[in-house]
Amino acid sequence: MNFIENPTKLRGFEKHVKVEKVSRRSILKGLGVTGGFVLAAPVMSRQAFAYETGAGKMPHGVVIDPRVFVAVASDGTVTIVAHRAEMGTGVRTSLPLIVAEEMEADWSRVKVQQAHGDEVKFGNQDTDGSRSTRHYLIPMRQIGASARTMLEQAAAKRWGVPATEVKAVNHEVVHSATSRKLGFGELAADAAKESVPSIEGLKLKDPRDFRYLGKGQIGIVDLHDITTGKARYGADVRLPGMKYAVIARPPVTGGKLVKFEPEAALKIPGVEKVMQVQGWPWPSKFQPLGGVAVIARNTGAAIKGRDALKLTWDDGANGKYDSVAYRKELEEASRKPGLVVRQEGDADTALKSADKVVVGEYYLPHLAHASMEPPVAIADVKGDKAEIWAPVQSPGGTREDVAKTLGIPEGNVTVNVTLLGGGFGRKSKCDFALEAALLSRELGAPVKVQWTREDDLQHDFLHTVSVERIEAGLDKSGKVIAWRHRSVAPTIASTFAAGAKHAAPFELGMGLVDMPFEIANISCENPEAAAFTRIGWFRSVSNIPRAFAVQSMVGEIAHATGRDQKETLLALIGSPRIVKPAVKDMWNYGEPYDSYPIDTARLRKVVELVAEKGEWGRQMPKGHGLGIAVHRSFVSYIATIVEVAVDDKGKLSVPRVDTAIDCGTYVNPERIASQIEGAAIMGLSLAKYGAVTFKDGKVEQKNFDDFQVIRMDESPGVTNVYIVPPGPDTPPSGVGEPGVPPFAPALMNAIFAATGKRIRNLPLGKQLEA
Repeated sequence: MNFIENPTKLRGFEKHVKVEKVSRRSILKGLGVTGGFVLAAPVMSRQAFAYETGAGKMPHGVVIDPRVFVAVASDGTVTIVAHRAEMGTGVRTSLPLIVAEEMEADWSRVKVQQAHGDEVKFGNQDTDGSRSTRHYLIPMRQIGASARTMLEQAAAKRWGVPATEVKAVNHEVVHSATSRKLGFGELAADAAKESVPSIEGLKLKDPRDFRYLGKGQIGIVDLHDITTGKARYGADVRLPGMKYAVIARPPVTGGKLVKFEPEAALKIPGVEKVMQVQGWPWPSKFQPLGGVAVIARNTGAAIKGRDALKLTWDDGANGKYDSVAYRKELEEASRKPGLVVRQEGDADTALKSADKVVVGEYYLPHLAHASMEPPVAIADVKGDKAEIWAPVQSPGGTREDVAKTLGIPEGNVTVNVTLLGGGFGRKSKCDFALEAALLSRELGAPVKVQWTREDDLQHDFLHTVSVERIEAGLDKSGKVIAWRHRSVAPTIASTFAAGAKHAAPFELGMGLVDMPFEIANISCENPEAAAFTRIGWFRSVSNIPRAFAVQSMVGEIAHATGRDQKETLLALIGSPRIVKPAVKDMWNYGEPYDSYPIDTARLRKVVELVAEKGEWGRQMPKGHGLGIAVHRSFVSYIATIVEVAVDDKGKLSVPRVDTAIDCGTYVNPERIASQIEGAAIMGLSLAKYGAVTFKDGKVEQKNFDDFQVIRMDESPGVTNVYIVPPGPDTPPSGVGEPGVPPFAPALMNAIFAATGKRIRNLPLGKQLEA
C-alpha cells in the first residue's frame, strides 16, 4: 500500500487517509480515529460507569476537571466554560446547563464563558458530527458533580461535620441536622483548596431531582443579544490599526496565478496595498487557495479594489470540469460493477431470478453551505505569536493549523471563538483564518479577511455530487429478495489525499453499508469517482443522497406492488432486531457498536409514531399528497411525513411537516424542536433549489439570485416535532444533522402521491411545470 500524504501535517483522524494505487481494489481505510474509549454512565443513572462513547477517540479526548470548566466568585456568581462553538444548536447553553444542573447552581446566577482554542486544556473542541451532547453529557455531569462535592466538602469542614450530612441545594450548601446554610460564594475560597474527587467515587443526581435537564424551560444564553443585534460575530471584531482585506482567488480549484496588474486597484480611494497570497498545491487540506489580496482602510474599498484588478490565471488540470458531462460519467459508472463494500447472500443471482426488478437512478448535485454569515477572520501576528478571532467550528484544529502554517509553537497561538452565523460544516475548515494569519504576518498589522457571498459560493468545500443507483428484485408476492445499491460520488478524502477515488469508511457508513432493511441478498458497491473541486463535509454529509435514494426506492416499490408507502417501509425494515452488516470497516459515527447499535425496533418506532401523530392515510384534497421517509444517522432515528400541495400550474407548497425523532436521552427539548424545524426548512430549500454547477472548471453560481434558498413564504406552514421518550439507560445521540436526510425523499414521495410524477433528480426546480 502506498501512503499518500498531504504536504502539511494532518490533524487527528485526517492523518489516516490512505489510498491504494490499485484501481478497483483501492479503498480508503482512513478518516478513522485512534485512541481508547471514554467510559460514561447511563445518562439517567447514578452509577459511575456503564456505557462507552467514542469521545476518547477524538483528537485530545476528554478533559474532566472542574478547575478548568468552573469558577465560583465570592459574590456567588458561577462561571462555566463552553468549550464548543455556538452556531444555532444551543450548545453554548446546553453544556454549561448540564454542569449547573449537577452542581446545583442557580441558572440565573450562572455566566457562560466561551473557551479559546486549546484542546490540551479543554479536550476536543470540534463542533461537528452532532457529537457535543452525546460525547459530553456525562463528562459535563461529572464536572458539575465534582464541583458540587468540593463545595460540600468545604462546608462540612467549616462546620466540623461529616460530608454525608451536608447537601448542595440551589446555590447553597445545607447542613440537614441544624438547617445551617452557606452560599456558594461564601464557600468559594475554601472549595478551591479541596482536591478534585475521583470520578469513580462521584454520585450523580437522581433524575427525579432535575430542575433543568429535559424540561425545555431554559432559553439560549445568547438569545437576547442575537435578537437585539448585540451579539458578536466574526465581522463585528475591531482592533486598533486593523487593515481590511479581500482576496481574488483562483477561479478553478488547483489553478495558479500567472500575473496581476495592481495599478487600477491602487487608484481606488482607501486601497493601500495589493499583494500576492501564498497558496498550496491541491489537495492541501484546509490551506489557502492563494491569489491576490487587496488591503484597504475598509472592506468596501477593498472589494472595489479587487474588482479593478487585472488578473491572469492558469486554470490547470481542473479547467475542463463540466457538471453536465460529469453527471453522465457518474451515471455510466453506476451502471457497471464497482468496488463491493457490503455483500450478503447473492444479489446478482437473486436479481436475475426475480419476478420483477425495480430500478431507480437518483442524481444530486454539488451543494454549497451558504451559511448566513460568510467566512471571516481577524489575525494579529507579532513575531512568533499569533492571535485569531473567527467563527470557527474547530478552534483547537484552527490553532494547530495556524501554528503549522506560520511555523510557530502552538502554545503561541490564541484562537478566540465568536458566534457563528451558521456553519453546517463549512467553518470546520479554517482556510479563511489561515489567510488572515499569513497577511497579518506580512503586513505587521492586524488584518480582517472578509469573504463575500460570491467568494463563499465559488470557493466553498462543496457537498459532493452523486449518482445513487438501486435495483430491487421482487418475488411473485412482491417481497424484496434482492437489493443492489451503487453509490458514485467524489470523496471528502480527495481534500486530503491526491488520487482518492473511493469513499472513505465514514462516508460508506452514512446510509450505504449500514442500510437496515431485512433483505436476504444485498450488494453495496462504490465505483470510482474523481474529484475536480474541493469536497467537504456538509450538514448530514453522505446521508443526504443515500437517504434520498433508499427512501425514494421504498416509494417506488410501494407503487410497483400497489401497497401503502408506510406499510412497505415497515415490511422492508422487518423484524425488531439489532442489525450487524457484513462490513469489514464498519463505521458507526465513531461510536462503539455495543452502545449504539442499529436497532430496527427504534427505527420502526419513529415510523409508527410519526404515522400516528401525522395522521398517515388521512383524506387529501385534490392536488395534495403525503410522503414518508425514515433514516438513521448520527446514531439517531428520524421519520418524516411531508404534505404537499401542487396546483394545476405545477406550483408546489408544503402545508405541513411531521417529524418523530429518537435521539436517546436529551438535555433541551426546545432546541431539538428548533433543529428539526430548521432541518425542514433547509431540506425543502435544498430539494427545491440546491445546486452548484461547473462550466470550464468554474462555479457558475455567484449569489442568492442564482443559488436560490427558500423564502419565508415558501417554508413549511406547520412543522410538528415528536420526541420519543428515552429509556432509563438510553445514551444521547445526534440532533443537529439527522433531520435533513429524510426530508427530500418524503417530499418526493408526497409529490408522487399528489401528481403521479416521480422525481429522481434534484433539485426539483421546474420539473413539475414540465
